[in-house]
Amino acid sequence: MRSKLITLAVSLAVSAALATACTSTTGGAASPAPSDSPSSGASSADPEVPKVAQALDAGKYVGDPCGLVPKDLLTSLRYTDAGESHPAGNTPLTEAGPSCAWKIKGEGIGAQVILGTGNRENGTGGLAGQYAAYRDGRIVKFLERAPDVDGYPAIYFDAVDERSMGTCTLAVGIADDLSFSVQAQGYQGQDDSCGTATRMAAAVIKTLKGA
Repeated sequence: MRSKLITLAVSLAVSAALATACTSTTGGAASPAPSDSPSSGASSADPEVPKVAQALDAGKYVGDPCGLVPKDLLTSLRYTDAGESHPAGNTPLTEAGPSCAWKIKGEGIGAQVILGTGNRENGTGGLAGQYAAYRDGRIVKFLERAPDVDGYPAIYFDAVDERSMGTCTLAVGIADDLSFSVQAQGYQGQDDSCGTATRMAAAVIKTLKGA
């Protein structure tokens, strides 16, 4: 499946070395990355960047990003195949952090979650990183505040706004210097795509809270 899911990875890795790319989603085994712990540091002083009231610890899932979304929700969304896990790396498509991608075979429908620990390590973590990339204007050219997800601040963002075409990218701040993103692609319009992304994001928050 020629997937725009990789645009999410490129958009999240907001260092100067980034370049856009287009490729198919491929499988891989996750490997542990440096330990991740919640922090309220490294946040932007920009008053427009929403703050996180209570940081969540995502360290347990750095090596298991597919575990962020419970199987019962994936099944209800018709993702019956196992997710494809991708560890954090030093390429434009992996430096944002570890990720997991799911797809529905033969339908052009997919979803991906990226845990932005790589951005945190690079000093571009949290929603502040997306806001900075948006103001830079080279990669992220669309950003809009989204409704909070279970009390955590969220934004829609992407290279362009394609929600009406069935692709929705949602980032949720879980610390002032750490966020995760969900992209739902190939759906029927904004309500369908963003509704799916929001359901998955809420499930990630629930998982991180240990519920």
